[in-house]
Amino acid sequence: MPLPAPDTATDITELARRARAASRVVARSSAQTREAALRAIAAAVRAGADEILAANAEDVAAATERGLASAMVDRLRLTPTRLDGVARAIEEVAAQPDLIGRLERAERRPNGLEIARMRIPLGVIAIVYESRPNVTTDAAALCLKSGNAVILRGGSEALRSNAALGRAVAAGLEAAGLPAAAVQVVPTPDREAVRAMLQLDELIDLVIPRGGEGLIRFVAEHSRIPVIKHYKGVCHVYVHAAADLDMALAICENAKVQRPGVCNAVETILVDRAVAPAFVPRLCARLAGDGVELRGDATVCALGGDAVIAATDADWDAEYLDLIVAVRVVDDLDTALRHIEAHGSDHTESIVTGDPAAAERFLHEVGSSTVMVNASTRFADGGELGLGAEIGISTTRLHAYGPMGAEGLTTTKFIVRGTGQIRP
Repeated sequence: MPLPAPDTATDITELARRARAASRVVARSSAQTREAALRAIAAAVRAGADEILAANAEDVAAATERGLASAMVDRLRLTPTRLDGVARAIEEVAAQPDLIGRLERAERRPNGLEIARMRIPLGVIAIVYESRPNVTTDAAALCLKSGNAVILRGGSEALRSNAALGRAVAAGLEAAGLPAAAVQVVPTPDREAVRAMLQLDELIDLVIPRGGEGLIRFVAEHSRIPVIKHYKGVCHVYVHAAADLDMALAICENAKVQRPGVCNAVETILVDRAVAPAFVPRLCARLAGDGVELRGDATVCALGGDAVIAATDADWDAEYLDLIVAVRVVDDLDTALRHIEAHGSDHTESIVTGDPAAAERFLHEVGSSTVMVNASTRFADGGELGLGAEIGISTTRLHAYGPMGAEGLTTTKFIVRGTGQIRP
C-alpha cells in the first residue's frame, strides 16, 4: 500500500490528536452540557440555513455537471424542508435520556461483591461517508450525546455542504463551552487522508464507513482500526400467499418509489406462486406507471408483459439505488427464505402476510439486521425506529447490528464494590 504524502499524514495525525484530547473533555462533561451543545447546534443550523443551502446548491450543481447519477444527486441535495429535518433530528437526540454513567445488570455475588456494568463512551470515532450531508450533523449529534469525539470525512461531492454544516456544529460547541475539536470535518477530499487516518489505531477507536461498496471495501482492507461496516442494502419484500394484495401493492410501491436512492429501498420483490397471477400484473403496471424499470424471471416476464425485461443472475444481488427493481416468483416461504439467505446483504427484509405463523417464521429465521411484517423497508431508519437519528445501519454483527443510535457508540465497563474481600 503506498504511503500517504508526509504533510497529509502529519495533518491527519494532528487532527486525531486534537480529537483524542477533546474526547476526554466530552466524556467528563455533564449530560446537561452535552444537551445544551446539541440544542445550540440545532439553533446554529437554522440560523445558518441560507449559507448551508447556498453551499449545497454549489455542490449539487457541480455534481450534476459531472454527470453524477440522479439518485446520488438526490442524496446530496438539501432543501429547506430537509434542512429543518436535520435540525429536528439533532433536537430529538438532545432530548433522549442520557446514557453515560448508567448502571446495568447489577447483582450481588455470594461473596458480597456488588457487580454492575457502567455505560461509557468508545472514545474517538471516525466516519467516512459519501453524498449525504445530513450524516455530518447526525454523526456529530450521536457522538456528542454518547460522550465521544468524532472525525468526519465526507465525499468530494459534498465538500462545501459538509464544511458549512461543520461551522454550525463548531458554533454550537463553542456556545456550550465544549472544545471545537470534539467534531472535526476533514477539509480535504484526498483519499490519502483516509489512508493516513486508517493507520491511527492508537488515537482512533472505531471507524464506520458509509457509502458505496468500493468505499467500504477500501476502508475494511486498509484499516488498522476496528471497522463496523454499513454495507449495501439489497433489501427484499416477500409477498406471501396469505398477503392482503392491496396492502402488498402499497408497501412494494412505497419501498421502491418513495426514495429509491437510499439503502433501505427495496431492490428485490419476491412473490409467492400462489398469488402471482393476481398480483404480478398489478405490481408491474403500478411500478411501470411510477417510472420503475422491472427486471423479472420467466414467470414475471410472462405475467407482466412489455413492462418487464428479463433479469440476469446479477440482478438478484444488485443494489440499484435507482428506479429499478428485480421481481421473482418463489414457490413458498421456504424458497423465499433461501433466496434471501443467498442474495441478501443483512440489511432489511419484509414479509407481507395475514398468516401469523408465517410472520413469526420470517421474523425468527431471517438473519438480517431489521426484519419486518406488513411494513415498508423504508422504516429501517434510526429516526423512524425511535433513535432520533442514526450513525448508519450496521450490517456487521459485532458490536452493533442494524440502525445505530447513541447507544451503539458506547460500551460498558465493570464496576465492582467490595467490603474488603480477597480471593482465596
